[in-house]
Amino acid sequence: MPAPRAQEPQGAPSQDSASDVVRWAAFSCVLVPVVLVGYGSSLAGAAGAALGLAAVTGVCRVLLRQSERGAARLLAEQNIGHRGRHGRTTPGAHRGTRQHAERAPVD
Repeated sequence: MPAPRAQEPQGAPSQDSASDVVRWAAFSCVLVPVVLVGYGSSLAGAAGAALGLAAVTGVCRVLLRQSERGAARLLAEQNIGHRGRHGRTTPGAHRGTRQHAERAPVD
């Protein structure tokens, strides 16, 4: 029986999502030329396909990492929280109102 894994917070992407994508892309960079040669394509054509896939994989990796950094930065900014113009921390923290009397139980 496998050990239970720690639950990730909902809405948070896994830490290595870009790594998983890059691993699958690298696998396809090897698999596609093998299949092309197996079906009768030339070695030069298969090598060209492998180089093209490797270039696309590299660009996608850079874009995925940049996107993850941006998402992490946005999440960090949201966690800091902005208290607003007058420093109120909650929507109901108004000064000088009589809202508490309206919420009191009626006899």
